[in-house]
Amino acid sequence: MTTGDTGRSSSANGAAPSAEEGQTSSGIERALQVIFAVAAAKEPDIGVSELARTLGLSKAVVHRVVRTLVAADFFSFDERTRRYRLGPGAVSVGLAAMAQIEVPKIAQPYLESLVARTKETATLSVRYDTQRMYLTQVLSPQEIHMSVQLGRLYPLHAGGSSKAILAAMGPDEIRAYLDSQELVALTSITIQDRDRLLEELELTRRRGYSVSLGERQQGAASVAAPVFEAHGRVYGSISVCGPVSRLSVGKTEEYGRLVHDAAAAVSRQLGYRSADS
Repeated sequence: MTTGDTGRSSSANGAAPSAEEGQTSSGIERALQVIFAVAAAKEPDIGVSELARTLGLSKAVVHRVVRTLVAADFFSFDERTRRYRLGPGAVSVGLAAMAQIEVPKIAQPYLESLVARTKETATLSVRYDTQRMYLTQVLSPQEIHMSVQLGRLYPLHAGGSSKAILAAMGPDEIRAYLDSQELVALTSITIQDRDRLLEELELTRRRGYSVSLGERQQGAASVAAPVFEAHGRVYGSISVCGPVSRLSVGKTEEYGRLVHDAAAAVSRQLGYRSADS
């Protein structure tokens, strides 16, 4: 005769867990709670007091956890503000996780469709904190075409792919970016005025896509739209890019609608549901 489940947890060999195992399990659970709370915070960084209130834990416990995560490079700590944010270790894990759900693979048919319809190069970029990078591209079949450098980091204020991401960030995130980042000129027409950039971002949000006619690279043009993750945070952007001479002749509006639709389709496959969907 077998007895029913008493509710007591046991280890894999049937023995009750030791005190050490229980403490380890509790520590891991708390660390995960803190990690998820930082990842879900509205601001890019957060303090110990706010974390403690959010999680219902003591500040001493939270401080012990975040110090351990900083030592492991999973969190970064700003000595000036005394606040924490996800660090290089978390970025590595996050990028690995995103790679495993194969966002480039999800985006691939949409990039190919964009190239088939526009005959220009299509790209997928991912946000990397205050920068972004190209993950993949499908090249234009035309003899003269754009080709981007995969893996290189670019600022968020210059170029179609970057502005699409920046415009899709929250107001506080945008303000923090503008307060902390110099609007460096990459070409002679890169937007360097803060107010003008904010107007450009608002225009991007209204029409659903960004336009760049030589802001990041002289002679290169692009239209781009943001891609969102399931919880609504901007993941990156999809763009169509080519020589200014081909994209500036009445094509940006047409291509803008196409990249907007493609980015929305990829976002839906990542689990994102917009308010009007």
